Amino acid sequence: MEWSACMDEYEKLVIRMTTPRVVIDNAVCPTATIVKVDSARKHGILLDAVQVLTDLNLSIKKAYISSDGRWFMDVFHVTDINGNKLTEESVINYIEQSLGTIHYGRTHDLNGLTALELTGTDRIGLLSEVFAVLADLQCDVVEAKVWTHNGRIASLISVKDCNSGSPIEDTQQIHRIEARLRNVLKGDNDIRSAKTSVSMAVTHTERRLHQMMFADRDYERKPILRRTADSPVVTVQNWVEREYSVINVQCKDRMKLLFDVVCTLTDMEYVVFHATINTAGDRAYLEFYIKHTDGTPISSEPERQRVIQCLQAAVERRASEGVRLELCTPDRQGLLADVTRTFRENGLNVTRAEISTTSEMAANVFYVTDAIGNPADPKLIDSVRQKIGLSNLKVKELPPLVYHEEAEREEQGVGVAGAVLLSLGGLVRRNLYNLGLIRSYS
Repeated sequence: MEWSACMDEYEKLVIRMTTPRVVIDNAVCPTATIVKVDSARKHGILLDAVQVLTDLNLSIKKAYISSDGRWFMDVFHVTDINGNKLTEESVINYIEQSLGTIHYGRTHDLNGLTALELTGTDRIGLLSEVFAVLADLQCDVVEAKVWTHNGRIASLISVKDCNSGSPIEDTQQIHRIEARLRNVLKGDNDIRSAKTSVSMAVTHTERRLHQMMFADRDYERKPILRRTADSPVVTVQNWVEREYSVINVQCKDRMKLLFDVVCTLTDMEYVVFHATINTAGDRAYLEFYIKHTDGTPISSEPERQRVIQCLQAAVERRASEGVRLELCTPDRQGLLADVTRTFRENGLNVTRAEISTTSEMAANVFYVTDAIGNPADPKLIDSVRQKIGLSNLKVKELPPLVYHEEAEREEQGVGVAGAVLLSLGGLVRRNLYNLGLIRSYS
């Protein structure tokens, strides 16, 4: 384990002595599994904890986050993708082990792949051109994630050499890949902002996509395609007496929402001291008490507006626009180029994509709209499926967010389980009360 150069010996001792304590309980709440983490506080540890849960595609229905001095406590109410409690011992053990070691950082293995990072102006057929270039350069796409937002595109593509199956390390080949892809991304009107890079670095893919779009300043740009999703409502106010900035986010609930918001706050160098996350129906309500890493609140109106823009962008980037198409077929060279070319030739625009290959099988997900961002004509979708293969390309609905009527009883503290749940929430509220953030915790 490597320690930060600026960390003093006392801080090292505190962290060594305070290995995170993780409690996972299925008895407290009738509708969700409770995951509680107590630990010494350090910048980014909340994001690490949320990342562990969201990487398992768990839905966070509620959360209470509180820190006092050098300590923090997180309480998460989670379910699986179908809205059920967690019952598999392997999943519970993984969560306990991962959350218990978050102080030591999390590594991400590229498994012998070369990572390509691309940003530029989005347009119809761009993804088709990118995959065609990679096929022509003998690059086998093993994994990829593509996000689009406000007319911009960011993509992380993991490739290997088609012939050797090894990572691409030849300098001339790397320069050739970068140049060809940069020309594709530039098109006719993106001479300055198109960027490509080849990296062997290990980075969490979705956090890196947020960082790439943030660096590209997508939050300042105007959308080219019409968005159909509800726009998130973000407010930012200062609590002058306590020197906190209070952020409220209201939007449609979805998977990984908390990760996206916390990721952006962390990369903008804000620290979350307290937070409450609630969901009701298909809506999510998030409240954060934050400061800069130097302990000061948001200090100006331009900064406040920038925080609002950045959080709105963080919520919107992953919002699923369009019809979800799932491609499952034996992998072959040029498959992605052929499939995305069919999309382009039929006027379908890819707004988001997740590419993966396992045991020589391609399992790819595409979200598609028409050329101006409207839902694609079902007849057009059927035509595309016939060309690619009805059994290979299927229309899939997003997994519904499952809510239970018992959730209302959970708030009322029915029976012993309700009483214990209230005691957990009360512990968090008591910390907020002691800090003067709320008037009462009773």
